[in-house]
Amino acid sequence: MTALYLLEPEPAGPAWAPFAGVRPVSELRAGIWRIRERWEAAFDTDTTAILGSHVEGFQEAETPPVRPVGPIDGPAVIGASRFAPSGSRVSPAAQHRRMVHEGITVGWIVPAGERWDGASEAGPALEIEGILLRGAYDLVTALERLLPADCADFRAAPAGSVPEGSLVLGDPADVRCREALVEPGVVFDVRQGAVVLEPGSEVRHGTRLEGPLYVGSGTRILGGLIRGSSIGPQCRVHGEVSATIFLGYGNKSHDGFVGHSVIGEWVNLGAGTITSNLKNTYGAVRLDVAGCRIETGRLNLGTLFGDHVKTAIGTMLGTGTVIAAGANVFGAGATPKYVAPFAWGSDGEERMTEEGFLLVAERVLARRNVSLSAERRESLRRTFARGVGA
Repeated sequence: MTALYLLEPEPAGPAWAPFAGVRPVSELRAGIWRIRERWEAAFDTDTTAILGSHVEGFQEAETPPVRPVGPIDGPAVIGASRFAPSGSRVSPAAQHRRMVHEGITVGWIVPAGERWDGASEAGPALEIEGILLRGAYDLVTALERLLPADCADFRAAPAGSVPEGSLVLGDPADVRCREALVEPGVVFDVRQGAVVLEPGSEVRHGTRLEGPLYVGSGTRILGGLIRGSSIGPQCRVHGEVSATIFLGYGNKSHDGFVGHSVIGEWVNLGAGTITSNLKNTYGAVRLDVAGCRIETGRLNLGTLFGDHVKTAIGTMLGTGTVIAAGANVFGAGATPKYVAPFAWGSDGEERMTEEGFLLVAERVLARRNVSLSAERRESLRRTFARGVGA
């Protein structure tokens, strides 16, 4: 059996903020699925390990172990975490030693009896389909390109009837309610793509869902306009949301627009939190991460929220804002374009303590019936140490 390994960007620099040093790039969502899941689908196998030093000691349920980069004996496949396969099966021939996308190497194939000693440009290459990610901001690009097909794939699976009392604009077959609870008065607009509701999800009266749209298990949509987004498990979402990725366990329970954004796990957005996703000049968005300027080339880009971020009531966020992991955003004046890890207040001059961060994390996890195990506590402690040292 061929083993699958995922190689993290090394170093995972400012372009991968606010997730560098916090969670593996392979555990970020590209469309509906995590990058790891897309590689697993491409080769029909589970991941043996994630290779990367920037998240040493990372532990989370259902995530493969993280270990340093080192030699790997075949048979094996090593996929780059910065590449999101399209979902098509990959079938390399005996002579292939690399996988490339538009001339860039995105993976390596190691037959039995051979050894991989690190990234190289040697050997015959197989062209594969997908999206090369330059940084965390390209997860929004991946969402735009991959979500329509990801949602359409669910048409092949059995689905219940359209919920009673719902209004459907488009083909009712594109409403895929998989044992979800939907109150009367919900509008499904599937003219641009399917709407997929996973088992255990709920949608309240007064909600308009525009496809392509994915809502994960245990998530509650509490009203408003939700469109073109991928929402992970156990989220609470209300208001206006467009072209946004929720990794999971996030709260946006109140009014406020969030668009073209990436929301890490265990994020809480206070009532009236609003993101801008378009510059007044209609120009390409630049990020400023701790003094490093990054050209995204994107016209629409909102905010990148790291894991465990909290925003105060009425927080206004400019186009292309990056809020690093664990930051608590509050205070007078405009929020800066970059908020440091574990900042206590928008200016970032004061930081949370490790004890305070872990205490809040334990309380937050308990609200979703997730316990803070000793292993997970140690993983978060390492994340904190990396963040405050940045």
